[in-house]
Amino acid sequence: MAEHPDCALVRRGYEAFAQGDLDTLATLFTADVTHHVPGESLIAGHHKGREAVLQLYRRMAEETRGTFRIELQRVMADGRGHVISVHKAYGDRRDRGIEMMNGIFFTIVGGKVSDLDECVKDIDVMNEFWAA
Repeated sequence: MAEHPDCALVRRGYEAFAQGDLDTLATLFTADVTHHVPGESLIAGHHKGREAVLQLYRRMAEETRGTFRIELQRVMADGRGHVISVHKAYGDRRDRGIEMMNGIFFTIVGGKVSDLDECVKDIDVMNEFWAA
């Protein structure tokens, strides 16, 4: 059975993120895409608009000196424009490291990602890792 197109879209996004290919990521997002990052840290908040989301990803790479990476574990679609992904995040920043399971709830509109709502296994660990 072929993979659902919404899952394939999210999988392409993960592959582009892993390669640092922001040009490809930009083509997968709507112009008004929003990435919601939970917590209270320098990356937390509602990053609205394609350029703001790409800037978030640039900042994550800069803050971790390129060590931040994710390993996609699962992708599941509901067939109504929603996808849930589960991934493991790794990175080093200053004197801290992180290795944690996370997930993202995606909304797909017109074959593009319009919303990413991130969930994390341990918000305190994430806040500490990304502390200002």
